[in-house]
This record gives sequence, C-alpha cells and structure tokens, in this order.
Amino acid sequence: MDVREAQLEVRRTFLGGFAGQLVSGLLWLVSAGFATWGTHRQAIVILVAGGFFIFPLTQLVLRVLGGPSSLPAENPLNALGMQVAFVLPLTLPLVGAAALYRLNWFYPAFMIALGAHYLPFVSLYGMRLFAFLAAILVAAGVALAMYAQDSFAAGAWLTAGVLLVFAVLGRAAVRA
Repeated sequence: MDVREAQLEVRRTFLGGFAGQLVSGLLWLVSAGFATWGTHRQAIVILVAGGFFIFPLTQLVLRVLGGPSSLPAENPLNALGMQVAFVLPLTLPLVGAAALYRLNWFYPAFMIALGAHYLPFVSLYGMRLFAFLAAILVAAGVALAMYAQDSFAAGAWLTAGVLLVFAVLGRAAVRA
C-alpha cells in the first residue's frame, strides 16, 4: 500500500475528519456554555476531561453511521495517527501554565495547541483542509490572547463553530 492509498483509507474511514470534528465541536460547545453560564472551573474541567473521550466517542459515531471505526492494522499511517493523538494531551501543561498566568488565556492557548495538533492531519489524511483549520485556530488563538483579554468564553465559542464547520467541510470533501 502506498502513501496515497493509505491516506485515502484514512479519509474514507474517518469521513474526512467529520466524526472527530463533530465530537470535538460539540465538546467545545458544551464547554463554551459552561464558560458563559457556569463557572470557569466547570468549563475547563469539561474541556480537558472530555477531551480524553474524543477518540472513543468518534469511534462510536463512526459505528452508528455504519462504517468502520478504525483503520486496518496493515495501514502504514496507523503509527502516525497514534502519534498525532498524543500531541494535544502533551501540550496541556503549557495551556495550564498560560491559564495560571492569565485565566482568560485558557481558551486561546488551547486553540493554539489544538491548531498545532491538527497540522499533521494534512499528511495523515492527505487533505490541505486541515492546514486551513490549523491556521485559523492558531491565528484566532493569538488574536484573542492579544486583543480580547477581557473575554474568557470567546475562544470556546469560536472554536466550537470552527470545528463544526470543518466537520461539514471534511465530510463534503470526502463525498466529492
């Protein structure tokens, strides 16, 4: 199996990132709701703790949709997928440090880490769409940290919307 065939299998199996983006977008949406109408602590705990369930929930969504929920063992991109999965949790201490310095930097810092996490998806899926997702999240995270320091929840709402839009775009790209 060559790289293009492996990427095609990743795109087809994970529907262009649809299920993962959908689950992530909904998690960010719930966190945004708590950031707005609950407490900061609740919002943070929901996003961080909920993040550990994104992959199993993604697999559940894929099963419900009637397709495979994981790549075959012989796909050479399995190892890259596993490595990419650990990028975000390993950056959480940096997000925590930013939030300890300035609580309103929690979501912007998380957005930057999330954007960096999505960059290798370009190679994993063979889809440039993920480069745009990464760039939007990083740029928006930086802009919010610099210019919207009085807003705690803005980054959560923005990220939820961006992830949900990219879920639809990814699925549409695979269908095309």
